[in-house]
Amino acid sequence: MPFKSKAQRRKFAELLVEGKITPEAYEEWNRSTGGKELPERVKPKAKRSSKARKKLKTRARAKPKAKPKARAKSKARVRRTTGK
Repeated sequence: MPFKSKAQRRKFAELLVEGKITPEAYEEWNRSTGGKELPERVKPKAKRSSKARKKLKTRARAKPKAKPKARAKSKARVRRTTGK
């Protein structure tokens, strides 16, 4: 799994020096990261505002459209087709 930030890489290097992780684990992460230019820190995704959450809820709860009612056949129409 690659490093996501420079801060994470430093933290893993610190853990390596303290002996809490193996050199193989650190090298595996380092290799998978490659030569990418990493950000200093990765910020968590911003939470949605309450207005945005309310909009999503109302969309999900929207009532389905009513089906059109079947038209009743008129008596004259029935007589024509049946001959009565």
